[in-house]
Amino acid sequence: MAEKRGAKAGSKTSKASAKAAPAAPEVKEAKAGGEKSEKIAKTQIIERLSEKTTLNKKQASEAVAAMLDIVAESLKGGKSVGLPGLGTFSVAQTAERQGVRPGTNERITIPAGKKVRFKVASTLKSSLGLTDTASE
Repeated sequence: MAEKRGAKAGSKTSKASAKAAPAAPEVKEAKAGGEKSEKIAKTQIIERLSEKTTLNKKQASEAVAAMLDIVAESLKGGKSVGLPGLGTFSVAQTAERQGVRPGTNERITIPAGKKVRFKVASTLKSSLGLTDTASE
């Protein structure tokens, strides 16, 4: 009986505790050099925004969601989005190219498409010690 109660409570408390406790930053392995990099989740951005402004968490959540929607809508419309001190998001066309299907080594044609690019602002580059070629 205790096992059943524990299993039910465990599934509910894991969700509740995840909401109540501040989420630990997710650590991902960096691509070069084996350095670790922290990733900040949307909920952490909301928490920091509510701490740094007069907005409560619900208002901060709505503000972050609205900003992300505006950025996504602008990119879908073909517009670039500049965020001073951070960088510029833009949509770039990709050309049709040849590729190799993994496993079979079959040559395939990858169709032309679009991708989102991000160019880091020079002020952020200099504060992080990045060179001009490191951002792309």
